[in-house]
Amino acid sequence: MTEGHTIGPQDSPAVSAAAYEKSHREIFNPVEQPRLRDALRRAVEAVQTGSKPLKALDYGCGSGNLTRHLVDLGVHAVCADVSDEYLEAVEKKFSGTGLVDTLEIGGADLAGVPDGCFDMVATYSVLHHVPDYLAIVREMCRVLKPGGVLYIDHEVTETYYERPAVYAEFLQSARPRVDWRRLASLVLDVRGYIHILRRLANPRYKKEGDIHVWPDDHIQWDQIERTLVSQGFEILLKHDYLLYKAIYDLQVYNEYKDRCADERVLIARKKK
Repeated sequence: MTEGHTIGPQDSPAVSAAAYEKSHREIFNPVEQPRLRDALRRAVEAVQTGSKPLKALDYGCGSGNLTRHLVDLGVHAVCADVSDEYLEAVEKKFSGTGLVDTLEIGGADLAGVPDGCFDMVATYSVLHHVPDYLAIVREMCRVLKPGGVLYIDHEVTETYYERPAVYAEFLQSARPRVDWRRLASLVLDVRGYIHILRRLANPRYKKEGDIHVWPDDHIQWDQIERTLVSQGFEILLKHDYLLYKAIYDLQVYNEYKDRCADERVLIARKKK
């Protein structure tokens, strides 16, 4: 786990919110979104703070992936991100709901956020962008009320790195030999050639401008669970699932989705 780096506005994404959603078809697709909605509903139903409406911190909100589901569930969402662009996009997108506020964060902690002020904290595909992710988990625990729920989703399990036989078989069968759509977009993307040159110079370069955790530097779920237990939380749900990506053959995905997994969703509640 890399330490000593603080994510701030200088690390803001180099792509717009709309471009982000278009490029991340592993998130914005008709399989993953219903799964996410149902999992969030379970988390909301597990809150035992007695507050109405519930107030949730959407940590690393991005373009509003979790936000839309939280709002649909009647939850007041405080959308937190390091990117001004994303926060402005989210504010505009949900301005008519009366259920969304925004909060700019630095990425290293939740400084300035009082203890026990949220009924729920939800984060999706974020921890692998944060060098000291355990510190952020502790901060999430701090700002939750007793009876409040922490929701962590879309972070890879060890299966993703270890590639057991059944998972490797799935990937070989589900992915197209050539993704012509992606290939065409890359050929026509002039700026893409600049990204290629930067990637050659630095194999860990990402055009989104964020931090990614690589196989030799990735989050460890057992440490997250130990942190939660030490902070007085009980694990309510730990479910591994196979992420559906839009490039996958849907029939193949359905054949393998109960046989292997590469992502995890975890729901934990703060003891009263």
